[in-house]
Amino acid sequence: MTEQALRLGTRRSKLAMAQSGQVADAVSQVTGRPVELVEITTYGDTSREHLAQIGGTGVFVAALREALVRGDVDFAVHSLKDLPTTQPDELTLAAVPKREDPRDVLIARDGLTFTELPAGARVGTGSPRRMAQLNAYARNHGMRIETVPIRGNIDTRIGYVRSGELDAVVLAAAGLNRIGRTSEVTDFLSVDTVLPAPGQGALAVECRTADNAADAALTLALAELDDPFTRAAVTAERALLGALEAGCSAPVGALADLQADGQIVKEMRLRGVVGTTDGSTLVQLSTTGSVPETHDQAMALGRELASEMLAKGAAGLMGERAQ
Repeated sequence: MTEQALRLGTRRSKLAMAQSGQVADAVSQVTGRPVELVEITTYGDTSREHLAQIGGTGVFVAALREALVRGDVDFAVHSLKDLPTTQPDELTLAAVPKREDPRDVLIARDGLTFTELPAGARVGTGSPRRMAQLNAYARNHGMRIETVPIRGNIDTRIGYVRSGELDAVVLAAAGLNRIGRTSEVTDFLSVDTVLPAPGQGALAVECRTADNAADAALTLALAELDDPFTRAAVTAERALLGALEAGCSAPVGALADLQADGQIVKEMRLRGVVGTTDGSTLVQLSTTGSVPETHDQAMALGRELASEMLAKGAAGLMGERAQ
């Protein structure tokens, strides 16, 4: 008798299916059970409004979480940057696998890099965080660009460049890597130019909080996919976001990276930025500490930097504070 398949809840986009497929293969290896993908449509997938208008936080996550709680699926895979910073009691973040490239990338016409863009170039992005930092960089380096709000999947966004409607679009490197389209990138944006979204490039594997043997066994199996360094880094980044009381559509960038001395990891540096979308004002700070060994230590690193940023006026730069 074949073991019953585990049901993995996923969004329907090409990217979501690709990253869920990768997790499904890993879970299948760990558990020895087949994994089937269950496609779920979320509000964020069907709404044509800009993310900032529909609230940003959780719009791609709620339907997946509801299916989990109802028992329609056994576990779900999210892009970690889409997850609200507060974790519901009935669900457990079972694994944060090793992070993909956290950087943002440019796909521009004629193979142009960001600094080669012509004066007045139209650059598409749906992210206030990217707008704030791209516009700030342009201001500081005598460039003139116009950031244009866009939505849609990877094909739609790249299509604006191919059709000549936009000169360039900015996307996450991780997504393009996962669907095998990195060759289309014309520039990898340094994290010194654009800090990524908290958790960017990382996946979240979520399951029901165990109250029976089957859920407990699944939680234990999924935990084998966890990468402790990635989890510590994204926990610090998301603690920063949470302490700023900002939703995932706020103009907040954060990146925690490990500072290694040869092969020995010594410290973790956390950088954060918040700014107005026109790039006229940015608050950018960093802090370095020993590598967090517990969830609470990672949270403390993020909250500490957030309080320094708030003291420097970050709150006034975020527009609507998340409720």
